[in-house]
Amino acid sequence: MVVGPDGTLPLPWLAAPLAEVLGQQRGHSLLLHGASGVGTLPFGLTLAQAWLCEGSGPRRPCGHCGSCHLVQSHLHPDLFVLLPETLRRAHGWLLADDKPEGDDKKKPSKQIRIVEVRAAIDWSHKTSARGRGKVLLIHPAEAMNLQSASALLKTLEEPPAGMRIALGVSDPALLLPTVRSRCQRVALPAPPAADAVRWLEAQGLHDAAVLLAAASGRPLEALVLAENGIDAARWSALPRAIADGQGAALSGWPVPRAIDAMQKLCHDAMAIAVGGPPRYFPAASLPRRADAAALVEWSKSLTRVARHDEHPWNEGLLLEALVTQGRRALTLPA
Repeated sequence: MVVGPDGTLPLPWLAAPLAEVLGQQRGHSLLLHGASGVGTLPFGLTLAQAWLCEGSGPRRPCGHCGSCHLVQSHLHPDLFVLLPETLRRAHGWLLADDKPEGDDKKKPSKQIRIVEVRAAIDWSHKTSARGRGKVLLIHPAEAMNLQSASALLKTLEEPPAGMRIALGVSDPALLLPTVRSRCQRVALPAPPAADAVRWLEAQGLHDAAVLLAAASGRPLEALVLAENGIDAARWSALPRAIADGQGAALSGWPVPRAIDAMQKLCHDAMAIAVGGPPRYFPAASLPRRADAAALVEWSKSLTRVARHDEHPWNEGLLLEALVTQGRRALTLPA
């Protein structure tokens, strides 16, 4: 998601932090940190596009110069976007040695491997092709393991002339202290709810406020929910379905997403049990009577499973057991 020919920012709430970064003299290594779903990767791509922009006007990026066109087509020779393989395939920023989808029997990696970091470092020492410097964008930086992060340290501290580096991360605490200390931080806050709702409605979402709450106020995550067939009506119907023991309501949901939804439901039920407001679900959709002790036990079970959500579970049996426990927690015994 980069700036197109019309020069419009893909995510309007990123305009202020982008102007701040471009308007101030910054170091050569930046740490872009924002919660998942706020737009850290689009911000990093837009910033890289602005740094490489060749337009003559005051606005950067302009969206229509030769450099911007190359960034838009993922072909700019002076931009290296390093993502885990899973994200590379999802966003189209493939590396030269990535095999076509389906040719490699191995499961795509969720880590940024040391061989990939070394390839980026080798690329950084080559002469700029278009003469406006080079940009290395790594996201999410927490996907680098210890060896990968350690291999990057010298380049972060002393990059080649004209080189800029941007690391995207959800939480700086997830990075090595030696990586954090070599970067200047740029915080990307979540947009105000009203702005996020307007943007989601412009993307065609109905009852956008419901999905925005479901996504913890993160508009890109709300958009992903909608793209996966979870609309406001389906989300609002989930508490009643779980309270009735209808595990079919989670049919087709990946285990991590189903666990996340039940954790949010458990949170809201516990909040109501102690007289507080819900956060993720509409108040009218939640059961008014629940067993507080059973909710605590359900929460513990969900947390245990969430720690191992990539385990090869029997998904049907796992979700059935958790829904059954949820049904008991959401209904007071007679």
